[in-house]
Amino acid sequence: MSDDEEGMEEEGGPYLGEYEGGRNERNERHGDGKAILPNHDTYEGHYCNGLRNGKGFYKFKNGARYFGYYLDNRKHGPGDFYYLDGSVYKGNWADDKRNGIGTYYYINGDCYEGEWRNHLRHGQGKYTFAATGLVYSGLWKEGKMDGWGELIHEKYRFIGIWKDGKLLGKGRYIFDKLNCQQKGEYVLTPAAPEEKRPDDEGENVTISRWKGQTIEKITEDDVKPKAYTEADATLEQPNYNADVERQTTESSSKLVESILSSTVPAFIVDSSPEAIDLVEDDALGDASKNSPIDSTKEEDGEPAELQDLEEN
Repeated sequence: MSDDEEGMEEEGGPYLGEYEGGRNERNERHGDGKAILPNHDTYEGHYCNGLRNGKGFYKFKNGARYFGYYLDNRKHGPGDFYYLDGSVYKGNWADDKRNGIGTYYYINGDCYEGEWRNHLRHGQGKYTFAATGLVYSGLWKEGKMDGWGELIHEKYRFIGIWKDGKLLGKGRYIFDKLNCQQKGEYVLTPAAPEEKRPDDEGENVTISRWKGQTIEKITEDDVKPKAYTEADATLEQPNYNADVERQTTESSSKLVESILSSTVPAFIVDSSPEAIDLVEDDALGDASKNSPIDSTKEEDGEPAELQDLEEN
């Protein structure tokens, strides 16, 4: 039973449950109070004219909990939600959904810090993959990496463009310890039979492949693009200094290729939620399959928040 459903019971049902607290002249719940709802959820906090308003603590009968602010029975403002599966969201809410700035701690150890819209990662945000130590910092759109972003690995950094969860377009791999970089672009190419996933439909399945150029020395002019904005997602990558000193020695090229081949995982090429799940399954085993990052299934007694996730 969800928090929303409790609100409907409270407003229209013949039995409102047990209540101890303040009331107004119309005998509505008003001020601070404690309630045991008909579905056995509990609420302790502030009411205004019969509705939850202000700060409160709501405990679902299944064990999920919310500490935070309400507006007319809907979560609104800062609040912490402890989900039944063990994941936690701490941040802003609006109209009963994750909206604004917040941090989500997933049960597999992953963490997302950044902007949300209608329960989905949207805007500027940073996602840390616990199993690999990789960090993606950049733009998101409706739950997927989309626009300018930077992927940080202990051996390299990648700056480029994602589109609908996949790397697509110009970018560059930067190897700070080697003082060199490789520019290039990701292009869509037909997937080989062994590269197709079980859920791929049709014959024309494509994947993103890296087409690298020559190796270059890093100069002071090769700086990270200034702060990303959502508008940048539609812009082509600015031209970097074309006059940098070239390092095209065979040893440098082989070293870069060796690093890329051994450290670039599948979800750099395809960062869709499904691809992230596949990598997590390989790294973590069955435990990762319960991650809410892609949860769309509503189980009996699960908070309504999880059923609204398109994907984390």
